[in-house]
Amino acid sequence: MGNVRTNRVGEQIKKELSQIIQREIKDPRVGFVTVTGVEVSGDLSQAKVFISIFGDEEKQADSLKALEKAKGFMRTEIGRRVRLRHTPELIFKVDESVEYGHRIETLLTQIKKEGED
Repeated sequence: MGNVRTNRVGEQIKKELSQIIQREIKDPRVGFVTVTGVEVSGDLSQAKVFISIFGDEEKQADSLKALEKAKGFMRTEIGRRVRLRHTPELIFKVDESVEYGHRIETLLTQIKKEGED
């Protein structure tokens, strides 16, 4: 499991990235993206950024493409905001657990509706 330092760095990156994605990235393809967590490797060379993207698969793919395109910019921004010797490489992963929870919610709502008919 990550140590206190990598966890702290992960939290910082998560906070800053959330702001950068919301405020700085002007690409319209980036829709409703939420950074759900950041896992930083032990040597701080990589940061796995877990994101949840609101929308269908096409929307998610578009958002991911836009994020990949803006990766260099985001990394530079994080370098400016988070004090580290080396800014970790950002790796975006769609957080399946959030999607899963959302899907269950949708299904439950549907089931409830059908029961009311």
